[in-house]
Amino acid sequence: MQYDVNGALLSTEIPGVPLINRGKVRDVYDLGDALLFVATDRISAFDVVMPCGVPRKGEVLTQISLFWFDLMRDIPNHLISADVTTRPELAAYAKDLQGRSMIVRKAKVMPVECIVRGYLVGSGWKDYQKSGTVSGIKLRDGYQQASKLDTPLFTPSTKAEIGAHDEAISFEDVVRLLGKEKATTLRDLSLKIYTTARDYAEKRGIIVADTKFEFGELDGKIILVDEVLTPDSSRFWPADQYKVGTSPVSLDKQYVRDYLETLDWNKTAPGPQLPADVVSKTTEKYLEAYRMLTGKSL
Repeated sequence: MQYDVNGALLSTEIPGVPLINRGKVRDVYDLGDALLFVATDRISAFDVVMPCGVPRKGEVLTQISLFWFDLMRDIPNHLISADVTTRPELAAYAKDLQGRSMIVRKAKVMPVECIVRGYLVGSGWKDYQKSGTVSGIKLRDGYQQASKLDTPLFTPSTKAEIGAHDEAISFEDVVRLLGKEKATTLRDLSLKIYTTARDYAEKRGIIVADTKFEFGELDGKIILVDEVLTPDSSRFWPADQYKVGTSPVSLDKQYVRDYLETLDWNKTAPGPQLPADVVSKTTEKYLEAYRMLTGKSL
């Protein structure tokens, strides 16, 4: 296991268990009949992994995902267990893995990022300013930055490798990739999960501005995979600080993106070292997102 000087877990090694993918945040291992997803404390921005980690970040991502999986248990997902001590081959590493890991079913992952936007911000706001559209979808006039959209939008994208950038695609592109039935299922599930989460989070004082999902196919059925509705995959705004026409205060990694935008950096690897205060503030934001959503401290 490799830890940063600040205690953040940067990468994992489990002798005897094959590592099959080291992603931007997750290390994925093959357990034979299942996969092990380990959420490290790596942080990426603009599709570049930063050289330092954010302590406890992986723990927050996993625990928030588990919370949503339980809340929306009617939506099929890939989770088997979050207890690594149930697997003898992981027992020696339980101290490092427990709390930040999920044992999950093997599924054929769909080659599409399923993004849902409930508010007009980020790249969607930039597109709207230029063309009045978001991902090719024509919107009415009169929206401001961070406006709530009349209806949530499904705006899928490609899934890029580390160091590459995702590219927006249309629903018609998804149909061409996967066929109409699967494309429609992905869109409808994405919108259903987003609206359920949005309505719940509003009661907890959080606006879910947008989010992205991943789905897989298992035994002929489409299931929710990877993380879900975390501060890495979503924009979370404290409702009491939300103001239309501004870039809202966030409880997610937008804080890191905003810092990086102040630098003379071309958004390609290697990423710059983050200052200690930016790292500690990011940890605070992730823990606060968990507390507000669940009503518990981590």
